[in-house]
Amino acid sequence: MKRTASFAIALSLTTLSFTACSHHEAPASSTATTASPAASKPAESPAPVVKIVRLDPALDKLLAPDVKVEKLASGFIWTEGPVWNKKAGYLLFSDIPNNRIVKWDGKTASDYIKPSGYTGTTPFTGKEPGTNGLTYDAQGRLVACAHGDRMVVRLEDDGKNRVPLAQKFENKRFNSPNDLVYKSNGDLYFTDPPYGLPKNVDDPAREMDYCGVYRLGKDGKLTLLTKEVTRPNGIAFSPDEKTLYVASSDPDKAIWMAYPVKADGTLDKGKVFFDATAWAKEKRPGLPDGMKVDKSGNVWATGPGGVLIFAPDGKQLGTIDTGVPTANVAFGEDGSTLYITANHELLRVKTGTKGLGF
Repeated sequence: MKRTASFAIALSLTTLSFTACSHHEAPASSTATTASPAASKPAESPAPVVKIVRLDPALDKLLAPDVKVEKLASGFIWTEGPVWNKKAGYLLFSDIPNNRIVKWDGKTASDYIKPSGYTGTTPFTGKEPGTNGLTYDAQGRLVACAHGDRMVVRLEDDGKNRVPLAQKFENKRFNSPNDLVYKSNGDLYFTDPPYGLPKNVDDPAREMDYCGVYRLGKDGKLTLLTKEVTRPNGIAFSPDEKTLYVASSDPDKAIWMAYPVKADGTLDKGKVFFDATAWAKEKRPGLPDGMKVDKSGNVWATGPGGVLIFAPDGKQLGTIDTGVPTANVAFGEDGSTLYITANHELLRVKTGTKGLGF
């Protein structure tokens, strides 16, 4: 069902505030710091306050009325691609401009893999060299979308061993793989917009004239699933894996698409799941980006204004309004904690559900 953005009618109080900034505006320091919510508000000027916008009573079951949003770490440039390591109990996420993967162990943030997404010998001239989306395969190995290296890569031995999984389609290099998700049968689905290219869509090194959504089969076969999404970004499956959600971070077509998944793993004709183009044109911070799905099929999608929560039918239940461009989310710990990569920050909120896979 197609849904269209509507205005918030109610707000509930949370505890976090921080300074808003543009997508690639560097903070005063690129070293991660931890801070309590009380310490995160700058003294010199008021900062946007994280609010939970409640549009439907059903949200109360997912985010309690008295829930608190925590700020865990700050001082990054652009945080993305969070993923929880279930075996070891820590979170990884990408700090794309700093070309590193960061580890959050519950107390501190530290470099985990650097360089992460660009390993070339010549200086990278763009803004986004690092990894973007991160996930684990069935064997527990870290798999990443590497912007600068323009590939999907498996990072073994803490990044010391890099195994390319997908570098080209029909003998043409990818633009810059962005986000990815595994199907339970081992097939890997990923998106390929141009954001990691130094000059974006106009980069002279670009070899494809479209942005695609692909499937890398467990047999190694690579398939182009669709190129109708102008800027494919976040990607996720419904619990029954019969629907594939794809975010479009095109400001002129800021939508989420829902594609029926056919028996052979390819996609049927998609439909607009939700349309936030009006919000993008209002310059609400952010565009449709990364997302995750909970066990009940609700979609937790970053987009204009923060983290938008949708019921399985596309009805918007509410928004975690961060006040800044927000890139991605991941469920972690026991599956009921939602981690949020919001611009320069790492945030966390307790939910009343659990993410898929927990």
